[in-house]
Amino acid sequence: MTFEEARAQFAVFEHYAYLNAGTNGPLARATVDAMLGQERADLELGRGGPAYFERALELREVVRGKLAAAVGVETENLSLATSTTNGCNIVLAGLGLGPEDEVVTTDGEHFGLLGALAVSPARVRVAPVRELPPEESFEALRREVTPRSRLLALSHVCWMTGNRVPVEELREATGLPVLVDGAQSAGAVPVDAAAVDYYAFSCQKWLCGPDATGGLVVRDPDSLPVAAPSYLSQASYEPTGAFTPRPGAARYDSNWTPVPSLAGLDAALDLAPEWRFERAAETAARCRELLAERVEVVTAPAQATLLTFRAEGDSAELVRRLYEQGVIVRDIPGTGWVRVSCGWWTSDEDLERLVSTV
Repeated sequence: MTFEEARAQFAVFEHYAYLNAGTNGPLARATVDAMLGQERADLELGRGGPAYFERALELREVVRGKLAAAVGVETENLSLATSTTNGCNIVLAGLGLGPEDEVVTTDGEHFGLLGALAVSPARVRVAPVRELPPEESFEALRREVTPRSRLLALSHVCWMTGNRVPVEELREATGLPVLVDGAQSAGAVPVDAAAVDYYAFSCQKWLCGPDATGGLVVRDPDSLPVAAPSYLSQASYEPTGAFTPRPGAARYDSNWTPVPSLAGLDAALDLAPEWRFERAAETAARCRELLAERVEVVTAPAQATLLTFRAEGDSAELVRRLYEQGVIVRDIPGTGWVRVSCGWWTSDEDLERLVSTV
């Protein structure tokens, strides 16, 4: 598949330089067609009966397998979630941390992770790495580790700066389990989620799936209790509510994912070309190069697919002005920064429209 053929799957590119996959990725025609086809079937045939449930359960396992492959793990280690936030909450609730325990994180985390940390009784230690070069973040994080530390809770790619966090190296150096917020890495860069303990991610971003879809990798499901069971958590249960968990990470499945969403995600996961990561990295590098000629770029070289720069003037106003010119990006509240998302689908023309308007 050529770049032009792959890009043509997305109608939004006919209207905008769409550079905001870090929030929501573009929807492909095949994804929407699959969702509408299932909605039509649900309308005409109803949402019940053996055929409906067989289809739904089969789709769950097909999607589970494809998501597991996308992040480099075995199927039995993948739970179907609704978002990165959902996955982080599942892990923090299951760990059962107490007030004497500590969790190490950074000052560049999304509330999807921070909220789960805030309601945990554990003490949160924050490493100030947001303004640091990536090569200095390792030592800054390790300095926050104490004998009371029980978990590292970190983004793989910082949603604010676009810089990578050395999650695998920190796990090896500290011996601590790691919960990774993979919202800005899954589908954007090659991922080996088997190298960490818990990896939560969203599917509506770089994987271009429907809203309210996501995944959670649990390296050792038998070591993490189910703290918020759904009907899908149990293989069998008693009148008292005592239950036998399902095998593997499927025990953490938090809800009944709508079948149209499963159908759309199934289609979306088949669309990304083999050369997606190489193309995305090249495009991000080119974007950084072009932006650096005009503005102060916050993101270090050779990171992932997010590029953040400091706006001259009000960042929210610049985002509005760019939108009026057909360029969709976002600002990072409270920082004066503007964030650009470069996908494998981003064209040279998209970058030229961005830079000429900036």
